[in-house]
Formats: sequence, structure tokens, C-alpha cells
Amino acid sequence: KGQLPISASGRPIACPGVFPDVIIANNIAAVTHNAAYRTAKAGDIPAAMRLMDDTLSTKTLNRVIAALKGRHAIVQPVHALEAEGVNRLPSALAEALEGRLRPRAAARVGTEIVQVNNAGHTGASGWHRIASPTVFDGVVEEGMAYLLVDDFVGQGRHTIDNLRGHIIANGGEVLLAVTLTGAPYSAKLAPSSPTVAALRARHGGPLENWYREIFGYGFERLTESEARNLARAENIDVIRNRITQARFEANR
Repeated sequence: KGQLPISASGRPIACPGVFPDVIIANNIAAVTHNAAYRTAKAGDIPAAMRLMDDTLSTKTLNRVIAALKGRHAIVQPVHALEAEGVNRLPSALAEALEGRLRPRAAARVGTEIVQVNNAGHTGASGWHRIASPTVFDGVVEEGMAYLLVDDFVGQGRHTIDNLRGHIIANGGEVLLAVTLTGAPYSAKLAPSSPTVAALRARHGGPLENWYREIFGYGFERLTESEARNLARAENIDVIRNRITQARFEANR
């Protein structure tokens, strides 16, 4: 389950199978209030590694090891550009995980896959994130297992699930994803049945039909966070107007 990620060609990629909840290493305040956070996110390597030492716990590492079940995995970070510079946090988290996994589980950092557009998600609204999906390209090692790494999980699809789609479409296997921080409800990529039912009850078929026309999938392919966001909107016109405006601003 999950989204239909976008390939470098701009076409959706179907992601089969149930994907486990994202492992979130620490709460948002602990990460963003850390003295090293801002400079680390802007590309300062020593600051990024200090942040990892402060926020990546043994408990998180043990959860990752348990989820890998002894598999050799490529630790694949999201290589993303931000307004302030290159976001160093995903790579720093991947390197920290690889170093700490090595004694107990085989792992190495992947460098071949990159984000090929600047979606501008940092600090953006949920509407902007829906309207501007991230796109990935690069060599996937066929048959290899991957552990995906990002600094933040918000509405899921826009980074983790699109990266997952690129890897699956090119013959790789994605075991799990780890982020430095994020809202707890955002860890669940696939929407729950009650959330989808509530969204359909509130906005009905016309919105879902419009969504299929614009994005190529229905409500069952939303993330839990996206579905909740749409269900809170006042009416269909508000949703369509906000997404259309966000797409216009992103393209501009």
C-alpha cells in the first residue's frame, strides 16, 4: 500500500505490498531545538554528526536491527536540495546508522540514487507537499535490499514513498524507512480504513474522481497524514483551490 510514486519520467509507479511504519528516531522538539540543527541542515558536516550523536538512540538502533532480520541492506539517504543549501541530515543519519549497524548487521551507504528536482518541502504547507511530489533517479542494485533514510517524515509520499517506488520499479527491495524526526501519525504511510471511510463520507465521489484525474490514484493511495488533512478541509472547492494554487506557485 501507499502512494503511486513518481518516476523521473513523471509517470506514477505502483508500490506493491504492505510497508511497515517508518521508524522515527526522536521527537521534533529534541531535533529542531538542538544547537547543531540549523547549520547541519544547511550542509555543515561536523554539525550534522553532532546532531546524530545527540539524537540517535540505542533504542532506535535496536529497532532497525530487529526490522532488518539479519538482511544485508543498502542504507539509502534522500539527497535533497533545500533553500539554505544541501540538506546534510539524511546523509549524516545514513552514515551514523551504517557505522553503528556494521558490527551487528551488514550495511553500506548508497550513493547512486538522487532526488532530481527541488520540491521545496521544508517549511511548506501540506497543500504544497501534495501538489509538488519529489522525483528520484539513479542506479538501483537489482535484487538488493534497501533501508531508506530521511531527516523528516511529514506526509510520507513526497520523499520516502517516491524513493521506494523508484527502487522497486528498478528491481530493488525496500525493507523499511528511518527518519530523524516527524509527527508520530506520519509514520504510517498507508491510510487506515477508518480514515479513508471518513474522508469519503465527508467529501464523497466527486473529490476522489477529481483526485484520480489530477494525480492518477484514489483515496486508497493517500498517506494517513494526507487523508487526515483532506478530511479536515471545509469542502471540495477549498481542497481543489488550495491544491491548484499550490501547483501554480510551485511551477512559478
